[in-house]
Amino acid sequence: MPVKAIHIATHPVGPGHPCFIIAEAGVNHDGDLTKALHLVEVAAQVGANAVKFQTFKADRVITAAAPKASYQKVTTDAQESQFAMLHRLELQPDDHRTIQQRAVELGLVFLSTPYSVEDARFLLDLGVPAFKLASIDVVNTPLLRAIASWGKPLILSSGMATMGEIERGIETVRTANNEQIILLQCTTNYPIQDDEVNLRVMHTLRQAFEVVVGFSDHTIGWEIPLAAVALGASVIEKHFTLDRLAPGPDHAASLEPGDFARMVQGIRRVEQALGSSQKRPLPVELENRKTMRRSLVAAIDIPAGTTITEEMLTLKRPGTGFGAEAIDLFAGRTARQNIVASTILALEMVE
Repeated sequence: MPVKAIHIATHPVGPGHPCFIIAEAGVNHDGDLTKALHLVEVAAQVGANAVKFQTFKADRVITAAAPKASYQKVTTDAQESQFAMLHRLELQPDDHRTIQQRAVELGLVFLSTPYSVEDARFLLDLGVPAFKLASIDVVNTPLLRAIASWGKPLILSSGMATMGEIERGIETVRTANNEQIILLQCTTNYPIQDDEVNLRVMHTLRQAFEVVVGFSDHTIGWEIPLAAVALGASVIEKHFTLDRLAPGPDHAASLEPGDFARMVQGIRRVEQALGSSQKRPLPVELENRKTMRRSLVAAIDIPAGTTITEEMLTLKRPGTGFGAEAIDLFAGRTARQNIVASTILALEMVE
């Protein structure tokens, strides 16, 4: 069954439509509204369709004793607790409104990932056109159920999940009569190695669940998303930062503005190159065919009255006469006139 496109704001997202590119600012604002606004401006400059942040309150999503992930210990102060880190990276409600306003002014879709039903309800009241949930919440039935009931498109990452867990998550959304699901292949670590990406999973997800699919990328560099688009990704989500060397949980696995712009340009080139599935000579090829293909010509001087053999014929450019496939029109027939070597053959020359 063909997968239907899903509309996010003014963007149709799905097969046959341009890839929807999400510039994931995440927490790379470091708790600084000015930096967050700068990230929005950069997202617009590099050609993203959407800019995405994260909406959470540390005391809703983490206990004070929760340890940091291994990669967080490397990229942040190892002595700082995960609770303290997340508390420092919170965006306040007014920050969200200011960021959203700036994004809309610049023609971007504003998105943010909620980590609780309360956070999601705040974003609903803010008027976001879609919800994006992190991989950890593919198994969060209450959050999935709440968001699905609001009738908005849902972009769902699938890192760490089994097929059974993904199936249950999608069924939760569909039970609320919401079919607007975009499922992203994702491997949850920062960064991941190329052999951990598994882009072919997108095909598995599309076939199993009949949904729009995409790719949330945690690799270093900008090249892998281009391959994802070539394999059918309708959405690309990629972290970006102003400085990969800045301290913080996600900076190191993010793209700086120049590389993000290269990724966007590369994706748009790939989309152009994918073109049509119909094999036919293009107009430019039809013109080249005249000069690059070869025509049947006399290999030697052929006197009138001679029975023509294949050995008397050869192929030479231009391709304005009969091609090699027409050799039986001439071999075995009699020359009606003298045919000079290298003359392009015509039917009136034989009888």
